[in-house]
Amino acid sequence: MLFSGQQPPAFALTLVVETGNTTASIALFRGNECLDVHKVPSSVMSSREGISAQLLPVIMHYPALRDAVLCSVVPSLDDAICTFLRSHLPGEVVKVTSSMQLPFTLHYDSPESFGADRIALCALGCQLYAREAVIAFDIGTAITVDVLGSGQDYLGGLIMPGLDLMAKALHEHTARLPLVDIDRPETIVGHSTVECIRNGIALGCASSIDGLLVKIQRWLREAHGEESIRVIAAGGNAPLVSAMLDASVVVEEHAVLRGSRYLFALNAPASR
Repeated sequence: MLFSGQQPPAFALTLVVETGNTTASIALFRGNECLDVHKVPSSVMSSREGISAQLLPVIMHYPALRDAVLCSVVPSLDDAICTFLRSHLPGEVVKVTSSMQLPFTLHYDSPESFGADRIALCALGCQLYAREAVIAFDIGTAITVDVLGSGQDYLGGLIMPGLDLMAKALHEHTARLPLVDIDRPETIVGHSTVECIRNGIALGCASSIDGLLVKIQRWLREAHGEESIRVIAAGGNAPLVSAMLDASVVVEEHAVLRGSRYLFALNAPASR
């Protein structure tokens, strides 16, 4: 584990485990303060041995740790992780779902299909920007866009493929195009196949997000009377994409982890 080893006070410690499609994050919180974060490939957590190898050192090192929250978009991992946490921690173990107490009203045709990561990101938006409209991007394996009104009502969202999925799709569904690592282009147009793919995906993604923001902000103002609109971005590729946007976007580090910790506080107040 890459945790610092500094012992925080023996109160309000919470372990937050986030399992994404590509990366799993393990974080230690004291209240709302994120003390440490450790990231591993989600595949590492696919067995009981792997779960134990990642979580047990943290639990052993912090004997004051009692509570945990899991935010997962990989259902096959949920039961094993929750079982491990409940067998090793004396306090509450909470899983982020649409059925828990939320700081916003979720209007969605099938609430159970609304991803836990999206729930946590929306919750953080409510915590950070109460009484303001929020457009929240999660730029990871997939790119999700979720919109909250200033009355903390969920107004809708969008989902599209992320940068790496686009690159993989081009490679796997063509005969000659290589698999390209996506980075920020140095020029608008490319002068090799690799550059053309990289520039097309990176700049195309940034331009589509800029365009969506213009349309969503106009819709919020005209259809919902919103005057103050915040735009936040999270996810592994958020710093890369946000740096290419014309729009002003706040990149929220560890947003899903922080939102999950906030949801834990709302749903297990006695454990803080």
